[in-house]
Amino acid sequence: MHIVTAKEMYDTDRYAMEELGLEGHILMENAGRAVATQVEKQVSSKDQILILVGKGNNGGDGFVIARTLLQRGYSVEVLQIPSDEDIQGDALTHRKIYEAFGYGYHTFEDLNSLRTFSSGKNVIIDALLGIGVKGPLRSPYDEIVPYVNQLEAKVISVDLPSGIPADEGISFEEAIQSDYTMVIQYPKVSAFLQHTAPFYGEWKTVEIGLPDHLLRSKPESCSVWTKEDVVASLPEREPFAHKGSHGKGLVIGGALQMPGSVTMTSRAALRAGAGLLTVATVKDVISILASSVTEATFIALEEQAGKINSVDGIEFAYDGIAIGMGMGRHQEGEKLLEEVLKQAESPVLIDADGLYALKAYLPHLASRSSPTILTPHPGEMAHLLGVEVPELLQKPFQCSRQFASRYGVFVVLKGAFTLVTTPKGNQWVHTTGNVGLAKGGSGDVLAGMLLAMVMQPQSIEEALNNGVFLHGSTADLLTEDTHSTYDLLATDLIDGLSKTYRTHLFE
Repeated sequence: MHIVTAKEMYDTDRYAMEELGLEGHILMENAGRAVATQVEKQVSSKDQILILVGKGNNGGDGFVIARTLLQRGYSVEVLQIPSDEDIQGDALTHRKIYEAFGYGYHTFEDLNSLRTFSSGKNVIIDALLGIGVKGPLRSPYDEIVPYVNQLEAKVISVDLPSGIPADEGISFEEAIQSDYTMVIQYPKVSAFLQHTAPFYGEWKTVEIGLPDHLLRSKPESCSVWTKEDVVASLPEREPFAHKGSHGKGLVIGGALQMPGSVTMTSRAALRAGAGLLTVATVKDVISILASSVTEATFIALEEQAGKINSVDGIEFAYDGIAIGMGMGRHQEGEKLLEEVLKQAESPVLIDADGLYALKAYLPHLASRSSPTILTPHPGEMAHLLGVEVPELLQKPFQCSRQFASRYGVFVVLKGAFTLVTTPKGNQWVHTTGNVGLAKGGSGDVLAGMLLAMVMQPQSIEEALNNGVFLHGSTADLLTEDTHSTYDLLATDLIDGLSKTYRTHLFE
């Protein structure tokens, strides 16, 4: 499923009309009827529906939705916000068709007229403003939007909630708080931003017949990674495979004060499918690990005050390496990480404390011949970028893409919508997972799963996306069945992986 900016949506519309001959009023008919069909799933014949119509394409969609619902027997009124003269183009075409069918509409005069026509209505369809919105709302929308938000009616938006910009990095003051949003063809970037996504409520895309040509050919694409993608790309295990066939991995981390992190990473790597695993940590942590990660082997590293002081003694003949979990933030961290990155000729995944040690080495990352994978949460990513967290969250797509391209790394930016970015700028968003993952250790488990995935016969981007998907879907499966979002623990994810593999992938 493609994710688009406003420009990409406009370009796709224009291509469909100018190059393929799909006239705008036909696309508008398709959009309005598709939305109406989805609206029917949210309303009943007893509902009283008011459709608020703006002057652009969203307003034209509103007239098609109204006509379609009226034809299907629903109780619908239309309140047109702009003057008659402001309705033009395809929207005007569909208003004329709406009138030709014998249906009438009301015209907005002031807020009192909205109060009058919304009285008794328990469903409001927001067809006011589209993807071109930028900045504060103008009159009369700056009055209409807060008024709609205080109504007790169910609110359904067309394409995106009015007032929400389609793109990232654009400020706004007020927007419709929707219960449901019927997204036209492709979700917009703002559906996946922490500060704008809540305005969408539940959302669903509706197909209107636009071509994928332009989006498929873009050098920097953005999509949602789905279960179908996992099933298509996760490699099947060969019947004559042996433990070496499934990857020989190394985990480096674990200070005496934080043995749990490296324990969870190691267990998750093995449960996710790593064939062989070695854990390099301080001596006293090995005794803690040995009883819970019995399948692993261990390397005792030099230490100081219970923290790793050197990686001497490691031969870097591994298919994948993960470093940083529970390593601690100390003076030797930068040197340790630099040694690993210089010597390892396999993918290196850097997480947690390793990310804080990485900043001084950033200029040298692009020279690595093997993949480097960073798995930051927003705080860690902001530290690497040298910005504040709110600035990062305003434009995570842009920040991740620029960073990944500049340093030649893969970035897994963790969050409510985890974002995977390649050095070439391709991006995938993940919608699996829930607030139960907001617990200490969830990231350590993900790091172990990703280590296991990158050692399997699949591309790095497939490995990272499959790992993130499985991590989130395990949380979803567990909270549907045996756990709640309150009691879910990171260790539950490790134990729940077997059920995810069986029920989600190998049905």
